[in-house]
Amino acid sequence: MMTKSIITAVFLILIPLSSIQAADTQTLVEQECKRIGSKLGSVGMQECLGMELTTTNGRSVKNAPILLKEYPPLEKRAPLGKVLLIGGIHGDEYSSVSIVFKWMRILKEHHTGLFHWHIVPLLNPDGLLRKKSQRMNENNVDLNRNFPMADWENTALKYWSDKTESNPRRYPGKAPLSEPESSWLVDYINDFNPDIIVAVHAPHGIVDYDGPRNGPYKLGRLYLNLLGTYPGSLGNYAGIQRQIPVVTIELPYAGIMPTSSEISSIWRDMVKWLSENITEEAYNESRLQNQDAAPS
Repeated sequence: MMTKSIITAVFLILIPLSSIQAADTQTLVEQECKRIGSKLGSVGMQECLGMELTTTNGRSVKNAPILLKEYPPLEKRAPLGKVLLIGGIHGDEYSSVSIVFKWMRILKEHHTGLFHWHIVPLLNPDGLLRKKSQRMNENNVDLNRNFPMADWENTALKYWSDKTESNPRRYPGKAPLSEPESSWLVDYINDFNPDIIVAVHAPHGIVDYDGPRNGPYKLGRLYLNLLGTYPGSLGNYAGIQRQIPVVTIELPYAGIMPTSSEISSIWRDMVKWLSENITEEAYNESRLQNQDAAPS
């Protein structure tokens, strides 16, 4: 007579490995959606689950999975380009995560294949999902100051000590990419090779931009107002060093969501700007059209 352990072992052998992995992935997503729904008043667990997120190989300091949603190219329509949209780089900027979920809901209903989207709604789960949310990750490092810089000691660390007076909220870490979240993101940028990166923050209430060409003048009620390029920031790393345009949307409030109409307005303006600027060819074509439309 077979023992219970032998029966279990035989049962597991008969189950395809892919099915086990899929079940594990779904469990992880459910656990994270439960935590997100418990933390954010404007994103419920069921809404999170409805986005059909998947896990990546990225993990936080506390081993929380970094979740992803892809809206891939559609048949018979080549996308204009690839967009990487990121929320929750800073854990205490709740609205930067919530609004990404609202935009994913729009894409779920209206993905037309115009772009190939990869969306990371929450890069810093440890910062957001702790009892008292904080800007930094679990190692108390500001992920948006942890990206590669030449001569780290005399750029990122010196800026932190001299310009911020060693503000703990802006600590760049002991070395570039010392943190698993920022290290994963750089690897992911290398793999996905986006044409444009959109990062959502709060609470400056403006649009910031780093990279070649020109940034969007206006997204909804948010106007272009360059904040400067900080050592170790994503804008510096991707926008300046690698020449990948980085649009930073700074929402007006970290803890208060924009109205539904404003969420839609920012989205419409962003899609329009992306359409005209996602590639060098699109940018040049847009410039020619604007010149032709200008009064002589």
